[in-house]
Amino acid sequence: MTDGQPVLRFRPTRWERDYHRLEITAGELLPDQVVPLLKSRRELSRAEAVKLWREKLKAGWAPCSPQW
Repeated sequence: MTDGQPVLRFRPTRWERDYHRLEITAGELLPDQVVPLLKSRRELSRAEAVKLWREKLKAGWAPCSPQW
């Protein structure tokens, strides 16, 4: 197990009038790497992504500058 910090990227993939999907990319910031190590990628509805965002903020996560 590494001691890197986890990061998430929220990126719209489909943004139509009644259909919103976002790609959530999870990675890990490693001390000796410039770019985070990609761990997983998944697509969520806008509602699911907003719920995840709020959960992370409540858990103490904070927005940061783009890592990818």
